Amino acid sequence: MRFFPRLLLLLLGLAPVAALALPANRPTPGYTRVAIETSVGTIIVAVDQKHAPRTSANFLTYVDDGRFDGVTFYRAARRKSDPKLGLIQGGIDTDARRSLPPIPHEPTTQTGIRHLDATLSMARPNRPDSAMGNFFITIGPTPNMDARGDYIGYAAFGHVVAGMDVVKKILAVPTCCGSGPMRGQMIVKPIAILHARRLDGTPKASRGVKPWLIGLRKTAK
Repeated sequence: MRFFPRLLLLLLGLAPVAALALPANRPTPGYTRVAIETSVGTIIVAVDQKHAPRTSANFLTYVDDGRFDGVTFYRAARRKSDPKLGLIQGGIDTDARRSLPPIPHEPTTQTGIRHLDATLSMARPNRPDSAMGNFFITIGPTPNMDARGDYIGYAAFGHVVAGMDVVKKILAVPTCCGSGPMRGQMIVKPIAILHARRLDGTPKASRGVKPWLIGLRKTAK
């Protein structure tokens, strides 16, 4: 009879893992897929709106507004111990014309989304509640990005569901320059993000002026 209590405990222990299981590359309740089309291929991510609602909503607004169209992946951080592992970072960089207000931080201790292989997470300055329009994708588990103790970590909010070959291709491109923790990690020829679009649901663009579009509209011939 001891078998059944042990089985119950095992199933309960697995429940959180099942709740955060990676979605497949198809419509999945609680997730919204986004296709990030780059100059070297397309990456499809699934944004976890159930467990990281604020971070996901922010990212989707950048997508729906077209704020990621025409920006770049500008950083490739390879591990010294294994250059095939690390992270790539992209987004608006320092282009204030494309930025939305900073968002409240959703730590991994709150969301339960850890920095595993192929995790989508928000980049931010070295202070809480400061993430805006820059994000990164991990190649290999990166537990040092998770919150612990007084360390708030980074806000993971989704996963790559297709195109990890493109992510790895970007990680391998030549880098140089940078300063501080980014020294030597800036991509020599940044990889263009041509277009980012949601594959599920209806786009919800924000209202107001979009200053980065000024001067970009082509005059019809």
